[in-house]
Amino acid sequence: MRVTETRSLRRTKKVPEDRGSERSMDSIKRKILVVDDNVEFAKTVARNLEKEGFQVSIANDGNAAILSASSDSPDLVLLDLKLPDIPGIELLRILKSINENVSVIVITAYGGERVAIDLMKAGAIDFLSKPFDFENLLSAVNNAFKISDAQKEDKVHEIYPHLEKFFPFLAHEIRNPLHAISGALAIIQRRTDSKDEILNQSLRVIQEEVQHLNEFVQECLDFVRPPSESRYVPIDINEVISFIVNTIPHRFEEFSDKIRVTTDLAPQLPRFFGSYEEVKQALLNIVRNALEAMEQGGELVIRSSFQLEPKPGWVKVVLADDGVGMKEENLQFLFQPFFTTKPRGTGLGLAICKRIIVERHHGKIQVESQEGKGTTVTVEFPIERRSRPR
Repeated sequence: MRVTETRSLRRTKKVPEDRGSERSMDSIKRKILVVDDNVEFAKTVARNLEKEGFQVSIANDGNAAILSASSDSPDLVLLDLKLPDIPGIELLRILKSINENVSVIVITAYGGERVAIDLMKAGAIDFLSKPFDFENLLSAVNNAFKISDAQKEDKVHEIYPHLEKFFPFLAHEIRNPLHAISGALAIIQRRTDSKDEILNQSLRVIQEEVQHLNEFVQECLDFVRPPSESRYVPIDINEVISFIVNTIPHRFEEFSDKIRVTTDLAPQLPRFFGSYEEVKQALLNIVRNALEAMEQGGELVIRSSFQLEPKPGWVKVVLADDGVGMKEENLQFLFQPFFTTKPRGTGLGLAICKRIIVERHHGKIQVESQEGKGTTVTVEFPIERRSRPR
């Protein structure tokens, strides 16, 4: 039985005037086509989206949607899964043949998730199950535009087309049950006998696994997160290094007593233009790998310097550990997504580093390693400001 759509869209709270990153400054230029055979539902969706500055048109069946897509060239289509004339997956393929860059969000009644997954494989960027709140719809719309913008601006994304589509869906499907598990776990912990050591140990295992999955989901999202030059600022690399080193005892508490961290930072290095948070994340990923490679203890040495050639100059960071090192045959795969030599590694840490350093900051990253002797990672950032991330 189909869910009654006329009551499935409800606005539960006032939308803030300033949406910051959620609302693009040029959203008034965005064209959205709502394809749904429920006239009142489509009108309600359209009215709410128009209040957010979008230009919205409506089609109540597949043929009308094809005509609208051909004449108006919408940037995004909200596609109802069940239409009276054309099956959803067939219409999706037709819309993509008209404009391969159009983003499509599938709208489905409860129980249609399996078909929605097939539609995402066919090119849809997201799906929403009815009933949903307007906030959820607006979030999905803005996220779809962020992903499509990144794909247009960053041609490197074409190397990973399936990951770009899959990761946001993966995050949506994993995080919801993880939140439920975390909530249920908290209730169990409050109501159980703290003296039962076996039970406590089992609960800790569940908690650690939930945390591990949360971190994996976040790394997936970090990998496909669109670059934003609006967040670029002049960066003092020594400041970033000092911040990371100072947080190691708290962030990596299990290693703090066994590993010595030494810094050799050249004074008064020129600043380079970039995203402070992304550069910090990239160096943190490298530091984490180094610490995990020295579980039995060791030393991590971090050096910064400036080299004039090639002009106009580069800020250089070298991170060297005396950990377990890597086999030579593995070095060629280090930056490939999901490649890992660690039992519980996600294989995304260095892939994210490459995206941040090379693709978004026009820098360089090089890894030298010898099994049983340690690993040295060299990172370089150009001080010349580029027009935008690649």
